[in-house]
Parts: sequence; C-alpha cells; structure tokens
Amino acid sequence: MTVQNIISLLGGLGLFLFGMNFMSLAINQVAGNKMKDLLERLTRNRFKGFFLGVLVTMVIQSSSATTVMLMGFLNAGIMDLAQATGVIIGANIGTTITSVLIALDVSAIAPICIFIGTAMALFSKNSKEGISGRLFSASASFSSGLNI
Repeated sequence: MTVQNIISLLGGLGLFLFGMNFMSLAINQVAGNKMKDLLERLTRNRFKGFFLGVLVTMVIQSSSATTVMLMGFLNAGIMDLAQATGVIIGANIGTTITSVLIALDVSAIAPICIFIGTAMALFSKNSKEGISGRLFSASASFSSGLNI
C-alpha cells in the first residue's frame, strides 16, 4: 500500500462519516416524530422488521442501500439497534431472494402470467385489482424478454 492509497482510504472514510452525519441530521429535521412513529409500528415486532427488510431490499434491489439507510436512522435516533437487527437480516434474505428470482428462467411460464394479468386487468371490478393485473402482466412480459 502506498501513501496515496492510505490518504485516499482515510479521505473516503471521512467522507462516508460526514455523509452519514449529514443524512441523519436531515432525516431528523424532515421526518422527525412521524418517521419515528411509522418505523416503530413497522418494526415493533422482529418478524415485521424482517419482512420489511425483505420487501425494501427486493424493491430497491440493494441490501447495502437498505443497511446504509438503517444506519442513518440509527444515528438520527429514529430507530434502535433491536429494531434494526431484524430489518438487516431481512435485507440480506431479500438480496438472496432477488438473486434467485433473477436466476430463474421465467420464459416458459411468462405467457400464462401475461394471460392471468391481462384477465385481471380486463375483468376485475376493483380498480386496485386491475392495476395489479396490469403490473403483473407487464412484469412477466419484461422479465421474459417479450417487451410488448
């Protein structure tokens, strides 16, 4: 390791710590008690926190981003370590689930999923079910490479 590598490492670490501090202050100012109450309800139970971690990680597809957000919440005092532990474990499981879903070859079942989603979109009486059907058929078509 050269001196330049060590200086770059220390500079990156300082920038990371500055960013975490800046983010926690901004989160505290913007969210305050509302964010604290919401996270308290969502992570009150360890299992709820676990499923929240899985869901957030599957949506944003990055357990690192989920963990960094949690560290900001911890630093801001919005969450405590007991709440964050379940979410972090869920984030790691969510990354695994995302990897498995990406690795699966869904082209064989994609036409069936597209049909089911289209039928839901066309024949549902509830608008939420119709929107869910459209999302289901669109995601199946894009994941299979059909791109209709």
